Amino acid sequence: MVANGPGEEPHSPKDARLSSLDERLDRIKAQGAADDRRRMSAESQRVIKSAGMRILSDLIGLPFGAGLIGWLIDRWAGTTPWVMLAMLFLGFGLAVRSVLRVANNRPDQGPDTGK
Repeated sequence: MVANGPGEEPHSPKDARLSSLDERLDRIKAQGAADDRRRMSAESQRVIKSAGMRILSDLIGLPFGAGLIGWLIDRWAGTTPWVMLAMLFLGFGLAVRSVLRVANNRPDQGPDTGK
């Protein structure tokens, strides 16, 4: 009729060495949990910065690039300013589409492949 295990008394007092070991294990677990939170915080900040930089570059680059291409076509074809305006609107539309893709992309899915 041994309750605690083989060779132990059913109601023996707790050993000081085991108490010390439990305290050290609790401290190590708390430190590990704090390290995990810090690492997750740094990772989430990296993901947010990456998404922000992509959004910024899309909002500036797509309309600018499309407008530049439209301006060049206008100069070549002599249709000033109609192709440039159409390309600017196309660039803004593509930028909004790209921003929506980035906003709807979950971090655990990885980069958007366009599928």
